[in-house]
Amino acid sequence: MKKIQKLFAASILTLVFSAGAVFAGPCKEGQIEAYAHPTLFNAEAQTLVDGNRVYEVGGKIYKTKNRIGVTNKDSVYVNSWAKDVLSLIKERSGGELFNPKMPILRSEMAVVLSEGFDIKPVGKTKKYSDVVANYWANEWIARATDAGVMIGYPDKTFKPDQPITKAEIFAVIAQLIDVPVDRSLLVPEFNGKTIEYIPSWAIAPTKEVVKSQLLDQVPDPKRVNNDMYLSKEQVAYLVGTLRTNFATANSKIGKDKFAPDCVKSYKPVYLNIKLSDRISAKTSNIGQKFAAVTTKEVEINNNVFPAGSKVKGEVVEVKRPGLKNPGFIKVKFLEIKNGDCVVEFPKNITEAQAAELKNPNFIARLLGAPFSAAARIIGVSGRTVGTGVNIAANGVEEIGDELSDTFVDTFSLQPVAGVKRFGSSFITLGKGIYDTCKNIIGGVFGVIYEIGDEIVYLIVPSLSNSSSLNPGEELLIIF
Repeated sequence: MKKIQKLFAASILTLVFSAGAVFAGPCKEGQIEAYAHPTLFNAEAQTLVDGNRVYEVGGKIYKTKNRIGVTNKDSVYVNSWAKDVLSLIKERSGGELFNPKMPILRSEMAVVLSEGFDIKPVGKTKKYSDVVANYWANEWIARATDAGVMIGYPDKTFKPDQPITKAEIFAVIAQLIDVPVDRSLLVPEFNGKTIEYIPSWAIAPTKEVVKSQLLDQVPDPKRVNNDMYLSKEQVAYLVGTLRTNFATANSKIGKDKFAPDCVKSYKPVYLNIKLSDRISAKTSNIGQKFAAVTTKEVEINNNVFPAGSKVKGEVVEVKRPGLKNPGFIKVKFLEIKNGDCVVEFPKNITEAQAAELKNPNFIARLLGAPFSAAARIIGVSGRTVGTGVNIAANGVEEIGDELSDTFVDTFSLQPVAGVKRFGSSFITLGKGIYDTCKNIIGGVFGVIYEIGDEIVYLIVPSLSNSSSLNPGEELLIIF
């Protein structure tokens, strides 16, 4: 009997340790399946979170809408104004219950408009009985109402915490733009469907906003048709798109002649820079700094910076290139400096253009390629080994738990449950073998792919130009 017990115990141990060497446990809800080269199986690698910046090493970024594309650079982005103003509202209003998908409040609309058109504070402000001195949006309400982009109610209240309907928003925007429309009382359509909740007084303003195409860039377009309210996010993108159109020389949207002076006088800042460093989706990492110099004089915050002033920037998101995937980078500009004068850049970037494109010369590419190739191959190999260890560790743990439950259920006089748990261990083993094979194939593919990618970069560097900024390239940044 003792020999049988020892033999059974030895077979169990052998099963556990051999399984642990070759398989992964199934991916539970909320976990991330990690493979050596994610572009092969559309899987993902290690996840890192740093404040508002979320990315994955060797994997793909959680794509956010907080970005504006750089013209002539399909895969280079800068922070968008819309996300910045939403972050400002969240920070100043307390933030704990802030939800960008909820209807925008009148106080929040005042912030969006004031920041959107750089409305400055004035000396004497209107007083509202329901806006106390320490109310979080007091300053922006004063700026918006004094400038005439918003008004209070006849009873001398502002109702700052009241949601503003989309009809009211369309009426506000229509007062700022000049787009000819017919004056019929037919409610306009958006994306082929009639817009609901538009009273007769708001039909003409709604037509003007629809024809302006400002709504084309707004998230959740179905809500534009079906809901009474626009969300905070939608209004931020609506005003952000309007800023872009006002900043574009060939815009088809004019400024209304009856618009408030702050809107008619709104002029963006044009910053012309030449890159001094190279950043790319292939090799750059989040937090990497880069430098540039201005090529023309520019005035920012009442400070004049001559040509040759130094500009600093930072990489904030990276997506590595992969199979059928060019990758991308997102950057932000930190400061501009001339001598002792240093000014932080405004966050409200409206547009970015790459005016002159460059490629690193062949000698530079030839000298740099061995280092990036070696690093990327080691990275893929390291992830392959690390993932394999993780697969084995998770598998040993899960198989052990299932075998433990097999004995507990069986000797608790629940043989059916024991058989099910024993069968589950073989299912887990099969899944583990499958995941291990994927990991090995991903690693082999990854090494081959990275070598090929470096060869392509050496021969045809222009193929990666859309996801990089190179020394000597000139950019136009519009704030």
